[in-house]
Amino acid sequence: MAGVAFREATKRFGGAVALDRLDLEVGDGELLVLLGPSGCGKTTALRLVAGLEEPDDGAIEIGGRVVNHVEAKDRDVAMVFQSYALYPHLSVGRNIEFPLRQRGFDRDERRRRVADAASTLGLSELLDRKPRQLSGGQRQRVALARAIVREPQAFLMDEPLSNLDAALRTQTRADIVALQQQLGTTTLYVTHDQVEAMTMGDRIAVMDHGVLQQVDRPQALYDRPANTFVARFVGSPGMNLLPATLEQGAGGKWEAQVAGSALAVPETAATAAGGAGAALVLGVRPEHVGIGPHGTVDATVVIVELLGAEVHVACRLGDGTNVIVRQDAAAPRPAHGEAVRLAVAPASLHVFHASGARVESGAGVGHAPVPGEGATP
Repeated sequence: MAGVAFREATKRFGGAVALDRLDLEVGDGELLVLLGPSGCGKTTALRLVAGLEEPDDGAIEIGGRVVNHVEAKDRDVAMVFQSYALYPHLSVGRNIEFPLRQRGFDRDERRRRVADAASTLGLSELLDRKPRQLSGGQRQRVALARAIVREPQAFLMDEPLSNLDAALRTQTRADIVALQQQLGTTTLYVTHDQVEAMTMGDRIAVMDHGVLQQVDRPQALYDRPANTFVARFVGSPGMNLLPATLEQGAGGKWEAQVAGSALAVPETAATAAGGAGAALVLGVRPEHVGIGPHGTVDATVVIVELLGAEVHVACRLGDGTNVIVRQDAAAPRPAHGEAVRLAVAPASLHVFHASGARVESGAGVGHAPVPGEGATP
């Protein structure tokens, strides 16, 4: 096994910068998820490691060795594609065996490795079938088996669950995590699905427009996003972001004016943000917004979504800003078009500069209870 590193790696396609000075290390045995929207550069990063593209600047390292000019076949990495990429005329066993044949392994070693990989992924009874006789989940497991049979230094997985239905995605991502923990192989996993990222990764690297935005453990990303892009992208639904202006009210207390209403802001955050008149963006997770008479922000209910164990109430402020409130299914639900008041505990606020960067004040980590359920806004 070996770690993987990007050293100021840059990739351009014509005049477009697909990857901009990416500096990132994947530890030996770590499962790191590259997360971001389409076109953010995550697949380009994977292809640089695989040797399918070469960086224009910077370096790619595998196991401490710079591999910029090493051919793909000599990098000792295995890639799992979104499309499975199985040979339709070969049986499951022959598909799994194929990379071993290409590398000249003897027959006994090929049989041993195929049997071990098939057993690990529950494919032992399917070795004689053709890909067309398999379900989507089974095909994906064959693709995984073909990767692990090589016993590579690193796995590269490019959105391998995108073609599966929701229930099968949930099961297969659990299978992949269990398999990676069992093998201990360094894994770089690309996805645009933040639920996949949160549930699978040891760490998550969030990207946008070819630039690394933040890399950290899943819970740390959720609790303390570095900027408004990460705040909105990580979480389902994402963080509510409210444009605001900072003012000092009666008694010297700090308030943020949000759509004609006031929200209390911790003094440390207000000072770090620049004081009176500063333009801000306030962030609050849907589970930290309450609806009730103690609220200070006026809103109108746009839609109520029933999701079984919870309810999402979509509200609109006077300036057109949308706010999602996550409620327990047993909580009283407002009606469509109803005027409500939203309450937010100051300790649950995330404060960002107007530029989008987080205000580093030590305040607002998002752990406060929901107003109306034991908190006083």
